Parts: sequence; C-alpha cells; structure tokens
Amino acid sequence: MLNADALSQLRQLKTDIKESKVVLSGTVKATTGRFGFVALDEGRDVFLPPEEMQKVLPGDRVNITEQEVEKGKTQGVVDELLESSLTTFVGRYLVKGKGHFVVPETPGVNRWIFIPPKERMNARPDDFVYCQIHRHPIRDGKGQARIVRVIGKAGEPGIERAFTLATFDLPDTWPEPVQQHASTLGEESIAALGGSREDLTEVPYVTIDSPGTQDMDDALFAEPNATGWKLSIAIADPTAVIEPGSAAEAEALSRATAIYFPGEPLPMLPDTLSTRLCSLMPDVDRLALVCNLQVNNDGSLGDYSFHRATIRSRGKLSYELVNNVIEGREDDDVRALPETVSNSLDQLHQVATALRKWRREHALLSNDRPEFRLRLDENKRIRQIEPAVPNEAHRLVEECMVAANRCAADFLRQQEHGLFIQHPGLRDDRLDNIRALLEAHAPALASLDAASAAGFRELMKQAEQVEAEVPLKAILSRQLARAELSFSAAPHQGMGLEAYTTFTSPLRKFSDFYVHRLIKSRLWQEGHQALSEQALAALQAAQLRARQAANSLENWLKCEFAKGLGEEPMTGVISRTTPAGFFVRLDDNGLEGFVSCKTLDGKYSFDPVTLRLIHNKNGRIFQLEQPVTVTFADVDDERKQINFRLVADAVDAPAS
Repeated sequence: MLNADALSQLRQLKTDIKESKVVLSGTVKATTGRFGFVALDEGRDVFLPPEEMQKVLPGDRVNITEQEVEKGKTQGVVDELLESSLTTFVGRYLVKGKGHFVVPETPGVNRWIFIPPKERMNARPDDFVYCQIHRHPIRDGKGQARIVRVIGKAGEPGIERAFTLATFDLPDTWPEPVQQHASTLGEESIAALGGSREDLTEVPYVTIDSPGTQDMDDALFAEPNATGWKLSIAIADPTAVIEPGSAAEAEALSRATAIYFPGEPLPMLPDTLSTRLCSLMPDVDRLALVCNLQVNNDGSLGDYSFHRATIRSRGKLSYELVNNVIEGREDDDVRALPETVSNSLDQLHQVATALRKWRREHALLSNDRPEFRLRLDENKRIRQIEPAVPNEAHRLVEECMVAANRCAADFLRQQEHGLFIQHPGLRDDRLDNIRALLEAHAPALASLDAASAAGFRELMKQAEQVEAEVPLKAILSRQLARAELSFSAAPHQGMGLEAYTTFTSPLRKFSDFYVHRLIKSRLWQEGHQALSEQALAALQAAQLRARQAANSLENWLKCEFAKGLGEEPMTGVISRTTPAGFFVRLDDNGLEGFVSCKTLDGKYSFDPVTLRLIHNKNGRIFQLEQPVTVTFADVDDERKQINFRLVADAVDAPAS
C-alpha cells in the first residue's frame, strides 16, 4: 500500500504530465475508410487511426494530443469530446445473431451502431430507420442509437422521397400555428387588403408557366412608348398576408426554399397561400408587388418604380402556347386569345429580344443547357425521361425576370441594408492553373484580370470564340466559385452584372420574400425583422441542404431507372473529369455515369490545368465536351452512382 507521501507524489506527477501536454482542438473529418483526420483550428490535419476514429463521429469537436509513431509521422489521440453535431441520422436496420444494429447511411460513419432492446420501435430487418445517438462512443468506442421512427422498406412506393426527407431533416408537415394561420385566410382577406392598393385589375397581365405549375409568382404586361417599352412585372405578394415575425415567416425562413422533388414538391409556404390565395391565378383579384420599368430600344433599362397593387391575370398561358404566338403559328388556342393579350405578348417578345441583345453585348448569357423532365409511374419511380428544350417563351420570361431583379438590386444598393446575390467568378485556389491554361492555349487572354468584373466578363466572352485545342469555356466554367447571399452589393460575375438580387419568386424562395420586406420597408415603412449575419448563414446552409436533398433523390431515382438501360451503345459527352476517370452525360436522357480509368487500357495521368486525362504512352486524351459512346455497366448502390463502359472503337477525338 502506498503511503500518504507516495500518493501525493503520484498525484503531483499526473498533474505535471497533464500540464505539460499540448492539447489541440479541432473538428473530426471522416474518410471512406475506417481512419479519419482532425482538422485543427490552427489549420493543419492530424491523422486519426481506426481505434481512435471509433471513439468519434464526423463533425465532432474534440481535444486531442499528438504522438509520434515513427520518425516524421504522428497521429492523434482523442482526449475530450467538446461538442457533437451528429445527433440524428438514417440507416438500415440489421439483425446479426442476437445483436440489433443500424447501418448508417451517413457518409463517414463506417460502422454498425448497436440499438438497445428498449429503443428498437418494433423495426424489422432491412427497414430504413431514423435514429438518434443514444450513447456517444467517446468512452469506449461503443456507441448506441435509439430509433425515432421507422421510415419504411426498400422497394415501397415513395420510400426514396421519405428516406431523403429524413436524411436531410426536412419537415413534411406544418407546425400547428402555421396551419391555424393559413386556415383563417380566404378570398375575403385578399379583398380587405386590396382596398388600400393601386387597382391594376384592368391591365391585361398574363402568367406564362408550365401547365402543371400552381404556385405562380409572376405576371407580365408590355406596351410600346416613344423610346421603347413600358414593361410591367407583377410579383405575388405573400408578405401582405404573413406578419413579420410570425410562425409562418419563421417556418419559411427555416425551410429557405421550395424543393421541387420529382412528382411531389416540398413547398416553402402552405398550399393555402402558395397555390391559392397568393398565387397569381387567372380571373381572380390577387395582391402583387409590381415593378414598372422603362426598357429602351437598345435594351438598356431606364426609370423604374415599385407599386403595391391588386391585379387580375387574364390567363395562365403555357410556354408552348406563347411560343406558338411568337412564331406566328395559328391554332385554336392562339386564335382564342383576347386581342389585348396577343398585342401584349407581341410587345413582350420585342422587349425580351432587346433585353437579351443588351445582355449579350454588355453582360454574360448562360448557354441553354439541355434539360430533362422526369415522368414517374404509380410507384413513384421514373417511367420516362423527356427532353425539355427551352424555347423563345422561356427566354421571354427569363429576360423579364432578370430585368426586374436588376431594378430591385439597384434600388437596394441605394439603401443602408440590402440582400444581394454576389458571385466572385473563378475560385481563388484555381487562379494559378487558369493562368497556366491561358498562357499555354490562349496567350492573348492571359493578360486579362479575371478577378475584376470587366476582366472576367471579357475572358468568358472571348473564351467562347478563341480556337484552341482545349475547350476553354468549359474548363473555366468548371472552376467557378459558388454564388452567395450578402448584405452588401458586389458584382455577380457569372451574369456579368455590377449588382444582382432576386425578388421574383417570393412563394418559392425566402431570400426573395425578404427582399419584398426590404423594398416595402423603405417605400411604405412596413415593419420587418432584419436578418442577422447568423440568420443569413443559416439561410444559405438551408438552401444548400435543399439542393443536396433534391439532387440526392433525383440521383437515386435515376440510378434505379438506369438498371433497365440494357446493353445498347449510347452517345454522350464528357461532362466532368477526375484523376480516377470521367463522367459522361447521355444525349438522349441526360443521365450521367462514370467511366473508370481502371476499365481503360493502360494508365492515364490527370492534368489539373486542362482537366484532361492523358494516356501515359500513346497520348490518347479524354477531355470536357468530348463526344463518346458508352454502354451501361452497373450501378454502385452504396454510392448511388451509375457506371458506364466505354465502347472502344467509338470515341471521337477531342476538337482541335
């Protein structure tokens, strides 16, 4: 037995050791393997071996110590859990012998997690389940989970959507206060609010949208004048019926955006508001925030003004019908249009043509990329993928919306507080590669300052025209930064504009809803709750989560559809390249699949400057926009990835 002095010395030794340890704080990063890393706050990564990784979860904030395992190599030892962000997750229920586990579908959680008997919710093997961390593995590497709810089984109709909602923690029901508020509103509410507004019900506005659209945000009207046209854009006005700081506004902020899942969208606002009382439906009075602007003959914008108004749309017109009017096709639907509507459509087309010409000369236009529409069957899986080719009616609406949004950005730029969409252009970490690309393949463009709005605009315009052995425009477009929301005006490089925002989709996007609040606050002193920097960051995170959810569900459905492609050769173009291979987008249906370098003869090296894969011996090249022919290989169900095989004798050489 140790005496008192020995115990005191031992305690002092432990204290000295603890005080002499260098404790490092950081965030756990998972990998596809059993090991991981801790991204230290000081800016470097420390390796976590499997036995230490077993104690933590992706995203955990931890304190670690660093120990040397061999000369020049160190690894981390987890000392303390500071905070855990992974509290819920989805997975598949698994029974192995007497043990009941969940196999997480969360990237980076590469382990089975035990579920105690009282926490199993009568789940059955292979059920998809939504779980909560019941016991963190920090103490001994043995975590536990509890099942919150059973989502369903693979193969059940709609399981893909239900699973996606659970994965991304997206609500599919409305809080009681929001439901109660929506249920108290009716046509009489719209009539009461419309009494103090400008009466524009005699103006022959029309909505132009897809036949199935119900949440109609905008209606248009145009008429000629001495120097061009008066363009009037009426935008749905949900801020008129939703009180600032209300439960409905809080829920809209939390959701951030409507998500257009295939077959069944997830709205930002309750249907009572988004598809009925606030939607600019035909032949009923609706509240609108109207932007009137002068469009000059050369497509430049003149004076503009905003108005709180009541409008009455003369019709919900499909893109196909409006395109028929523009192209002068005569059919029963075209002949049935009132003369005032036909005249306005003619003027709208002229306005849009002038606006597009101005943008082509003074800003940047995005290329019309082929889009595809997913048609689902009774089991909510893809029955057919149809091309959705943009026509002149789509471009008409786009130009009118961009013009109205430019006016909103200009207005907010003059205020103390705004909300803008800024786009910095090329990613900072790619500038050296891009400089090398231009010096080698387009020396005349190398002197342009791509960091400036004017320089970036000129670079993107000329990159499309320069003849080079590599697709310059495609390479540059693959290295763009992501657009971000900001309270300060800054250039939107991707559009070639000095400032930009959006307010034309307030039924679908909270950022647009909030811009309505800002405009009304300045012009009519309507109250609003200003967003904080923290709230803005949360809004952007929610927008990103919504995009990821939509992409995840769509990708899952496409993977299932791809399993029926058969063995016939299919043509496509290379849409993305990586050191491991390249992705091919099929011409007929837009499906993207991966061709691995492992399936090709010989070895290939990846050039980060030209984004090319180059054969080490014979110089064979694969690059962006290169036409190729492939066949379906398989689907990696775990990664939700379609895999293709290259048809050896059907590869077109890169354009020179």
